Amino acid sequence: MAVSSFVLWLHGRGDSGPANEHIRTFFSAPEFKNTRWSFPTAPHNPVTCSYGVVMPSWFDIYEIPISTESPTNEKDVLKAVENVHAMIDKEVASGTSPENIFVCGFSQGGALALSSVLLYPKTLGGGVVFSGWLPFNSSIIERISPEAKKTPILWSHGMSDQRVLFEAGQAGLQFLQQAGITCEFKAYPALGHSITPEEFQSLESWIKDHLKCSSS
Repeated sequence: MAVSSFVLWLHGRGDSGPANEHIRTFFSAPEFKNTRWSFPTAPHNPVTCSYGVVMPSWFDIYEIPISTESPTNEKDVLKAVENVHAMIDKEVASGTSPENIFVCGFSQGGALALSSVLLYPKTLGGGVVFSGWLPFNSSIIERISPEAKKTPILWSHGMSDQRVLFEAGQAGLQFLQQAGITCEFKAYPALGHSITPEEFQSLESWIKDHLKCSSS
């Protein structure tokens, strides 16, 4: 019998939750029979890198492309993390095991997904980053609990990404390795700032491998 699980998908800057709901169609394996999906939409905020235009955005971004030298906006990110944690807490309260909760995201949503699992006080099923980055300074390592360090990370990044540079993804991997966090990093040589069906297939397999059977 399929265990109860929860997948939270966080979209990129300027996108919406409903526009990403088709993603669940890639997960047809029987293990996902009892999976609940959530595709929230970010609040509308002015975005500096888009000349102050108001759009769905989890936090403000100062410049594009994102590189290893890009300035961080930790105050905004932490506020967004609190909102994600509230979504996770609600799911845990409904009876889903934290170890069967997966927080995934693309681009800005990937950065928020990573931040949210690193700062959550419990071990989750996994954090998944597509073309994202670590939106914190390295000192954030001091705030990661021993339980959070047990949450595995899947990171997929296109080597031809011109919006979130591949070097930003590599820097995130190095940070996770230094923190002692398990991260499976997948590089896609010809891929720009997008997600391919191949990546979704890898994600399906990865989540299946990390689902925890019920103890009952």
